[in-house]
Amino acid sequence: MTTPPAKLPNEPVITPQVVAEHGLSPDEYQRVLAIMGRTPTMVELGIFSAMWSEHCSYKSSKVWLRKLPTKAPWVIQGPGENAGVIDIGDGQAAIFKMESHNHPSYIEPYQGAATGVGGILRDVFTMGARPIANLNALRFGDPAHPKTRHLVSGVVAGIGGYGNCMGIPTVGGETNFHAAYNGNILVNAMTVGIAPTDRIFYAAAAGVGNPLVYVGSKTGRDGIHGATMASTEFSEDSEEKRPTVQVGDPFVEKLLLEACLELMATDAIVAIQDMGAAGLTSSSFEMAAKGGLGVIVELDKVPMRETGMNPYELMLSESQERMLIVLKPGREDLARGIFEKWELDFAVIGRLTDTERMVLSWHGDIVGDIPIPPLVTEAPVYERPWTPTRLPPMLAASDVPAPTDWNASLLALMSCPDLASKAWIWHQYDHLIMGNTAIRPQDGDAALVRVPGGHKGLAMTSDCTPRYVQAHPETGGRQAVAEAWRNITAVGARPLAVTDNMNFGNPQKPEIMGQFAGAIMGMAEACQMLDFPVVSGNVSLYNETEGRPILPTPTIGAVGVIDDIACAVGSRITTDGLAIVLVGETTGWLGQSLYLREACGREDGAPPPVDLAVERRNGDFVRAQIASRRIVACHDLSDGGLLVGLAEMCLAGGTGAQVALPGDNAVASHAFLYGEDQARYLVACNSGEEMVQAARAAGVPATILGYSGGASLEVEGLLSLRLDDLRSAHEAWLPRYMNATD
Repeated sequence: MTTPPAKLPNEPVITPQVVAEHGLSPDEYQRVLAIMGRTPTMVELGIFSAMWSEHCSYKSSKVWLRKLPTKAPWVIQGPGENAGVIDIGDGQAAIFKMESHNHPSYIEPYQGAATGVGGILRDVFTMGARPIANLNALRFGDPAHPKTRHLVSGVVAGIGGYGNCMGIPTVGGETNFHAAYNGNILVNAMTVGIAPTDRIFYAAAAGVGNPLVYVGSKTGRDGIHGATMASTEFSEDSEEKRPTVQVGDPFVEKLLLEACLELMATDAIVAIQDMGAAGLTSSSFEMAAKGGLGVIVELDKVPMRETGMNPYELMLSESQERMLIVLKPGREDLARGIFEKWELDFAVIGRLTDTERMVLSWHGDIVGDIPIPPLVTEAPVYERPWTPTRLPPMLAASDVPAPTDWNASLLALMSCPDLASKAWIWHQYDHLIMGNTAIRPQDGDAALVRVPGGHKGLAMTSDCTPRYVQAHPETGGRQAVAEAWRNITAVGARPLAVTDNMNFGNPQKPEIMGQFAGAIMGMAEACQMLDFPVVSGNVSLYNETEGRPILPTPTIGAVGVIDDIACAVGSRITTDGLAIVLVGETTGWLGQSLYLREACGREDGAPPPVDLAVERRNGDFVRAQIASRRIVACHDLSDGGLLVGLAEMCLAGGTGAQVALPGDNAVASHAFLYGEDQARYLVACNSGEEMVQAARAAGVPATILGYSGGASLEVEGLLSLRLDDLRSAHEAWLPRYMNATD
């Protein structure tokens, strides 16, 4: 290009301070100068800032993410598109992804969480899927922290408000509390959708001269620099970043969903991309880059919500409910008619070219001209220094005091913030809308949603145990995948694939980068061993405030399929006389356990080891028994161990149980009942003897502990609690906490 682009009125001089404010290091800015061959305009600087942000470029994580297994015969599309796609049979595909909206949700909890839901929904329906379910994974600070109650209230209301208005059920998730999240909460949102395998839409632009079309809401000034803000640590002035939080409108998103699906039923679309992080910048750039083409964008034709907007604001706005579409030539009127019928904006704002350049015009003047390939090939990729986390010493049962009052110990655990009933939360979500929810929250280890038009069901869950990851990232990453696999298995479904949400602190600190590296190594090993490929995901780094990082939290979202939902089981014990059988071996692992934290005030020791061969063996056995209709209820054992798992099953079904420690038990009672050994399930069945014989034949440890019945939970010689008292403790904490006025 011979003539530099026109500058905007009052455009500031680009100084080192301006560059730093855009999140670019001096070395990165030198790369920009080398690519451009001149000083960029502010619009161009903003584009580099967004595209090279941690949030969009994965510059600190890319080298590690490549280690994750992403392929399997049932994987149609792995990482690299808006969402992952897997074949679920009968000409149908499940499309799903999980994403974070952490920083915005801390600054403005309602809108941050709501637009997190909106964004992940668009990622899924952009690919041609009708969303059938939402999930979320939430981490809040210490309940005693002055901001925590406000954040819980706003986030839950935002998630419920958006999902409910869209008419999509929120069917599962998890909510934890820890002081490490005091200054930086986590809001991870997941959506699962269904599409025909022969009608999946991708983002790669094609066809020189094809029109570039903007649809949806008008563009405003909300969310400018949202991607950059999500790529930096918080400081005490984080409230000043409120203008970078997007504002969502679920009713417009519902119209956009229906309009897009209607257009997708025609042959008009060449490529489609939602405007998420970095808005028009990322969507136009990514479509052109994937297609090896260029693009001209006439910014004055973009529908605007506010007066006086300029090209910089238009390119970086993250206003919600917007899509960018490449149409086949001559299909503009067809598409316009559909979007105007749904009362949405429609504008042809540009066209594809063969120049491999992004050219931006403003009332006839060129205000930006960037070569597209180097923005990809020259983007920074860092191999950050990292230090591994040493495995802490193992805790013996004798290192941890046993309860002096067993009844009180179980009541305390069942009412602690992590284990207390989250009904106050999920009752604010419509989890039954669409009429396909077969297993509801707290009724099973995974949610189960019927695939419309048949008997098939999709099981879905989200899992992570951050305290394990903090103690030893490799073990914690392995366990997060294994527990998600167990949860899908425990309802009788075949685990198929994973989406991940990698939430960590500042990657420029070797110990934090070591947590990330360790977690990835553990996850990769588990995904490989369990045939559980990663098909999509999101990385959220710099989750720190004033240098204090969150617990490393690699959240695993998982999906599986069951051929007939009538064969699925939940975790509810509703019948007297069922045998309670423990499947898997118990050594009594108390390191990093909730019992250790809640009863002893300690967070130490090595987390429980994860033997992936044993996970596979035990899980395959349990799934086969469910398929053979020999299991009535099933619950995997994780937080709180065996006694907590049994209490949850009894409370869910309203039926008590009487159990005893095995006669040959060599494990201390508190370690046996509260230890968090992995690869274990608690099953309720009609014949305990047959279950144990089948397990023995499969080489799987199994023990009859007792039988269901009555109105109490009893452990012979140790504990006897009425279910009413247990329920009162379990259900009271969260409503009491949220209704408090202090």
